[in-house]
Amino acid sequence: MGDDLGDEWWKQEGGSDASEEKEGGAEQETQPAEITQKKPEKRKRATEKTVKAKKNKNNEQRESVTPQGKETEGEQPAQPKKKRKKKKKTITDVLATSEPKPGCAADLQDLLLRYFSDKRSVIELEELKLQGSSFLSSNDLTHSLSSYLKQVCPKWAKIQKQHTEKSSVVVLIVCSSALRTIELIKQLTSFKGEAKAAKLFAKHIKIEEQAKLLQKGVTHIGVGTPGRISALIEKEALNLQALRYLVLDWNWRDQKLRRMVDIPEIKLDFMKLLDGGILAACKEDKVKIGLF
Repeated sequence: MGDDLGDEWWKQEGGSDASEEKEGGAEQETQPAEITQKKPEKRKRATEKTVKAKKNKNNEQRESVTPQGKETEGEQPAQPKKKRKKKKKTITDVLATSEPKPGCAADLQDLLLRYFSDKRSVIELEELKLQGSSFLSSNDLTHSLSSYLKQVCPKWAKIQKQHTEKSSVVVLIVCSSALRTIELIKQLTSFKGEAKAAKLFAKHIKIEEQAKLLQKGVTHIGVGTPGRISALIEKEALNLQALRYLVLDWNWRDQKLRRMVDIPEIKLDFMKLLDGGILAACKEDKVKIGLF
């Protein structure tokens, strides 16, 4: 039993050692192959990770850029709101929220000084100042044109009969437009009596026709725009020799709430008219100005 076990044990032990050595060698031989096979896989995985990481970074950058772009796109229409300036108030805006105030002699004096301040010397500006006696009482916004003229010209019936000069008028009413001229002539009915009134505006009426009308007969009252009145004076179709009352349609306002002197082109013609002999006549106490 001992010999048999010894022999078998030897053989088995030697055989097992050899087999273990063979198996160990085979495992050692197979391991490098597996390692060599695993190395490229690791490199592939590493490259894939770097590519994914780059893609993720690019995506993050795009995501970080696109919202900013969206915000800027969304802010573009909002930028003008920040830069918006307060609108300047126009005459219409101011007057729409304020109560109307009747004009007075001081208003006309201020207008004259402001308009001619950069056109005349200091001495000439002093000469533009009118005395209080050069003005009639102003309309307090309660009068119609007829009632106002009856107040400032109570002896109209006598003055009307004494006037016999052609190409001249006793009362000259200055307003802003042709339509306003027609309205004012209608309002004269109860005041003028048998007196004749002439429409002195440029719309649809030639200046030659108006000149013939003034030269043909006696005209007591002239109603019109400052531009056409000045043109008639320049052409000597209208003179100021018989003029006694200059009535300004001062308080009336158009649809935009502008007065006659608030409209630049009419204001220019109006100043030209005053400077064309009326102010000089006022200083000589021949003409009186009334603000209606």
